[in-house]
Amino acid sequence: MTGSPKQVVIVGGGIAGLATTFALQERAAEAGIPLACTLIEAESGWGGKIVTHKVGDLIIEAGPDSFLSQKPWALELCGKLGLSGRLINTNELHKKTFVFSRGRLRELPEGLVVIVPTKLGPLFRSGLLSWSGIARMALDLVLPARRGAGDESLASFFRRRLGHEAFERLIEPLMAGIYAGDAEQMSLKATFPRFLEMEQQYGSLIRGMLAGRSTAGPGPRHGSPSRTMFVTVQNGLGEMVTALVGRIAGAGATLMPARQVVAIRVRAGRPGVRTYDVVLENGSAMSAEAVVLATPAFVSAELVRPLSPVSARMLETIPYASTATVSLAYAADALGSSVGGFGFVVPRMEGRELIAATWTSLKWAHRAPPAQALIRCYVGGVGREAILKADDERLVQQVRAELRSMAGIAAEPIYVEVNRWERGMPQYTLGHLDRLAQIKSSLGNYQGLYLTGSAYRGVGIPDCIRDGSETAAEVIRYVAARQ
Repeated sequence: MTGSPKQVVIVGGGIAGLATTFALQERAAEAGIPLACTLIEAESGWGGKIVTHKVGDLIIEAGPDSFLSQKPWALELCGKLGLSGRLINTNELHKKTFVFSRGRLRELPEGLVVIVPTKLGPLFRSGLLSWSGIARMALDLVLPARRGAGDESLASFFRRRLGHEAFERLIEPLMAGIYAGDAEQMSLKATFPRFLEMEQQYGSLIRGMLAGRSTAGPGPRHGSPSRTMFVTVQNGLGEMVTALVGRIAGAGATLMPARQVVAIRVRAGRPGVRTYDVVLENGSAMSAEAVVLATPAFVSAELVRPLSPVSARMLETIPYASTATVSLAYAADALGSSVGGFGFVVPRMEGRELIAATWTSLKWAHRAPPAQALIRCYVGGVGREAILKADDERLVQQVRAELRSMAGIAAEPIYVEVNRWERGMPQYTLGHLDRLAQIKSSLGNYQGLYLTGSAYRGVGIPDCIRDGSETAAEVIRYVAARQ
């Protein structure tokens, strides 16, 4: 196709906005559609919560430190960016993970596959659950599947299938490490629909997991490296952001960091066709055929409120949790014997301040020099946010007290870094998918206006990349129809 380029504005320069812009350029080139992309970000840097700090020989992740390899979209994007050779697996020599339970760290048993155990024997030996708790888990093999199409909380679902003890001591802490949320409020359909499908198909989570393992596809293609469950980039995830920004800028996108979008206005053109004016804080505006909001739901709510008050109200009902990461570097020989494996998670029922701790320099290569050890602790989350009221010094003191009590780490750290994420983690509470349908319906009159990002269809990096790519495909179809 020829003619003047179609103007698309993407608001929000986190991973979702970057991935959307990349996919827009890629798909437009494939379709022969002239497209001009403008990416606007309120902060001075790109990547959103993906922030990597290099301090001497330490590589510290302020936000996420890796992504799931089982969801292919991040791996595929890294391949397109020429980063496949920079990806690193977790250190298989230290792959044990622990749960703090009943006063000490206990190893997660072998055979735990994405939360649900497929081997009951190792559970007996771990001491994580009582004999009666393990026997209750085994009832999953005979309990009937729930009927009815209504949503159910994660807590309700896993208690029903596997029992109260297994949920409280084994499953809840693993989920909290992913979503920083309260399983009593979180939607099964929106977070782990796969488990609902297993229950319906196999009548049992354990049978479903075993069937999934036996029918797993072939391993990596010849010449392709095998991947552990979690993968990162050698010099940190910031390397992926840098590569993305360079690629989309090189393909002609206009990048506008440190600029605030304050309003979106609509101009009606020919019947059924709208043009959008994206207004910046200095009063200037740019015209666009399509606008993608890759911003948090509460930011998007304010931008769409004049267009659709109903959508704004629904967007505001998507809650967010606040969290912080505390990274501490130590002399390696100053740590106790409890520091082994990848780290540990903490059940909510233990009443502790920590959500989890990662022994970063054991989990990943290239994160600290040989004489040093790097640890990263997670605090906050739904129901645990009181600790975030403390200033950084007090927060570090509290985290160090937890490490001393739970893992015997009494040494003085040689470096400490606190990174806070206020309203950083969207929560998919009960009814989340229904809310998304209502938001989409109420924005139906505004063709060319799209929402993407972690607030909607997945919080992980691969999910945001996939959602951005699918949003880009919708934009391309829309602008092609306007030719």
